[in-house]
This record gives sequence, structure tokens and C-alpha cells, in this order.
Amino acid sequence: MKLSGLKVLDLSAFLPGPHLTLMMADHGADVVMIEPANGTGEPTREIGLRHGDGVSVWFRNIARGKRSLRLNLKDPDGQALLHALAREADVVVEAFRPGVARRLAADYETLSTINPRLVYCSISAFGQDGAYAMKPAHDLTVQALAGLVDLNRGLEDGKPASPNMPVADMAASLMALSAILMALYRRHATGQGDFIDMAMYDAALAWTPNVTGPVFAQDAHPPVKDMRSFGGAAMYHIFETKDEKHLVLGGSEIKFASNLLEALGRPDLIDYARLEPGPDQEPLRAFFTETFASRTLAEWEAFLKDMDICWAPVRTLKDAFDDPHTRARGLVFEDAAGHRHIGPPIRFAKEPPKPEPAVPGFGEHSETLAREAGFDAERIRAMKARGVI
Repeated sequence: MKLSGLKVLDLSAFLPGPHLTLMMADHGADVVMIEPANGTGEPTREIGLRHGDGVSVWFRNIARGKRSLRLNLKDPDGQALLHALAREADVVVEAFRPGVARRLAADYETLSTINPRLVYCSISAFGQDGAYAMKPAHDLTVQALAGLVDLNRGLEDGKPASPNMPVADMAASLMALSAILMALYRRHATGQGDFIDMAMYDAALAWTPNVTGPVFAQDAHPPVKDMRSFGGAAMYHIFETKDEKHLVLGGSEIKFASNLLEALGRPDLIDYARLEPGPDQEPLRAFFTETFASRTLAEWEAFLKDMDICWAPVRTLKDAFDDPHTRARGLVFEDAAGHRHIGPPIRFAKEPPKPEPAVPGFGEHSETLAREAGFDAERIRAMKARGVI
């Protein structure tokens, strides 16, 4: 596998860091979860619905194939063990608030002195510097300050709504993984690692090219309900059917509008699809609203089935995971006990991922990892007795 032989120390929690290191574990990296010796460890062990074996679905899908080290980093021996592991590691990922890693002697300056080849990625809400650096935040807070919650204004009530997906978490995780792989690639030439300052806020803003037009071109707030990406375009909109279900038109290209309107017997409306999104397209949007409300979703699925347009029924997440296409793509699989997992989305022809479905118990590998770091049996026993590992 692509990352076989790579050693990763993951001090992060919840979603951005653990998800990116899961991608690495699925492709062969030896990922060690360094969990706080607080009785719980990774918080997602205790969050959300659980399988019959007591493991939460969230934890199973961010922790599989990893090893777990229970570690008190406030103890000098705990710090010594981290330093010993860092000496042989390739990557460290952490998600503390700025300054915390330094207080725990787990910061880049300390660890890179021990191992100059180390690639160290710090994921935080707002970055290591700037006015918001010390502000506590999770995804929703970041999206609010990044202007993304405002983009979720309802088309009817005009009020901002909570986003359905953790966009700031997602963007930061993907960009952090990309940055880590860039740094590892560069290390081949220079022999030196690097420090990555990955802010969720920065990553979220970086994903807005499709909606930043009014801001940069007109110095104006985005008129959400009139914008192409949020339903302002008639061919990029959600419509209700006769049986109170929904479908989407999801492609504004004129060829798609022509194909649909010809089939519906209204080629006279095609020119409306050429206009800018917003009020100018209202006649076409009104036609689609009335038309799609005249038949059931099943009837529209049959009508649209072979038509060359971007469309889809609105489904639930359960529908998506139950779809044979999802299974065929490897995005859902069962382990030996029958527990379902979200499969790895990164696929290579020559070295496919091999997800290991086993999830680690809290601190399951602590003694093994201490021995691998060169600690003798007596020191390990003393550390266990004091709750360091």
C-alpha cells in the first residue's frame, strides 16, 4: 500500500485530524492514537449511537486500523515516551488550542529538534496567530465567522440555518492531508520535515470561489436566494413532487435545459435559462415548480430516467448507504461481526486500500508502544501504576 512503513502519531480528536489519519491507516500507515489518560480518551468513544459491542459508530469510522496509546502528557515520563516515539515517527498531527502543545512539550520546536525529518501538522479553528487564534470553536462557530452559516439562509424565511455537514472540519481535514503529503514529498529532496499551520477558518474560506463573485466584484453581501448555487438558477434547484417528495435539477448548462424543456413541450422557455440566476429566471422556476408538483416522484423518475440532464431524487443518508452502487464502489462494507463501516474513498489501481476494521480499546497498545520506544519493563510498570499509560 502507498503509505506502508509510514509512522503517524495522532494527538487530535473528534473529526478533522482523526479522519485524515484514518485515510492514512487505510492505505498502510501505522497510526498511533495518543489518547489523554482521562478515563475516556478519544471523546467520540462516548458520542452517538453504538453497535451491540458498545463501540460508537462515529468512533468505529475514525479509529479502525489504528493503535491506541493512553498517555498523560502532563507527566515527565509521558512526555519522554512521546519524544521517544517521535524520534522514529514521520508525521505528527495535533489539534490543541495554540500554546497547549508547547506546555505539554509536544510542540513542533521540541519534536523537530529530536527528529528534523518530522512533518508536524497543527489543526486549529483559526490558526496559530491572528485575532481569533485563542478563541474556542468547533465547526459551527468557524462556519459562522467564515460566512458559511449565512449562506444557508432559507429560501422562504430568509433566516440562516445550521449547516448539515461539518464543512470547516471537512475542508481542513482534506487540506491537511494534502499538505502532509506535499511535505513528505518535499522531504525526499531536502531531508527536512516541516510545520503545517492548518486553520479550519482558512480552509473553509478557501472553498468559496463559486460564491465569492458579489464580494470581490461588487463589494456586496451574497444575495443567497438569487445565487446559482443556492436555487437562484431554475436548473439548479429543489422541486416538490405531487406526493410531497423532492427532486433536484442540478446542472444549468443550456444543453440540459434544452433537453428537458423540449421533452416537456416548452422550448419557448429555454431563453430564460440563459439569463442570470435570480428574478430574471422566475418564470422558468415557476413553470418547473408547477410542473413537478403535477406528478409523483416515481412518475418523474420514469420520465427522466434516460434523459441527458443533471437530476436526482432527494434521498436520505440511509437510502444512499443502501444503494448497490455505494457497495459496488466499496463505500460501505461489513466486518466479521457484521458491523458496517464507511469504506475508503481514495482508490488506486495498483495498490488499493486495505482497511483493517478492528478498533483499538482505550490504551490497548500502550505497553507495546512503550517497549517499542525502548522503555524497560520496570519503567513501564511504574508508569502504569501512576496512570501515565
